[in-house]
Amino acid sequence: MKHTVKGGAPNEFEVWKQGGWTPGYTDLQNPEKAQVHAALIKEQGGVCCYCGRSVSQADSHIEHFRPQESRPDLALDYANLHASCIRETKPGNPLHCGHFKGNHFDENSHISPLDSGCEERFRFTLMGNVLPAKLDDAAAKYMIDLLSLDCHFLSNRRQEALEDVFDPQFIESATPDELEKLAEAFRQRDDYGHLSNFGHVVARYADQLRFP
Repeated sequence: MKHTVKGGAPNEFEVWKQGGWTPGYTDLQNPEKAQVHAALIKEQGGVCCYCGRSVSQADSHIEHFRPQESRPDLALDYANLHASCIRETKPGNPLHCGHFKGNHFDENSHISPLDSGCEERFRFTLMGNVLPAKLDDAAAKYMIDLLSLDCHFLSNRRQEALEDVFDPQFIESATPDELEKLAEAFRQRDDYGHLSNFGHVVARYADQLRFP
């Protein structure tokens, strides 16, 4: 789960909604839809709201955290919208994150990307697997299953990102100060406002080494 600090909705989108009518999500078309999509990716630092891998408008979709089917009143609420990886589903391709979640959602068991402490609810292995940080955290387990965050595709991508940084020699020799600086670096955006691919995973693993 990747934490997102929500920004303001594009002005054009808000003006479009207030045009003397009551639109639904299917009414949202370009240019307003593309503007919303771009704004979501920008505020998320160019990564998926759930798994944290790098995304663009070409390979992501507008995700409703609370599904339209159960919460049509939130279908055009910018606070409920995020950018999730995978633009279009294709037969045979692995599903995860928003497209895997679909219309499933438990209001009593969820963790939101907007929760400031959401990243700390999960831990990672060097093999790329994701687990609840606390074994009795039922909501963290629910979100891992709901989003298929521990699928082979994502686990393999996370393993690649982690092994690019954490080789055995570094793990053995890194000081707490070095690990802290490493975690801070991977939580920062670059000069273009982009976060690193799976950067929050690298940062969390550094935290785990500091506080085993």
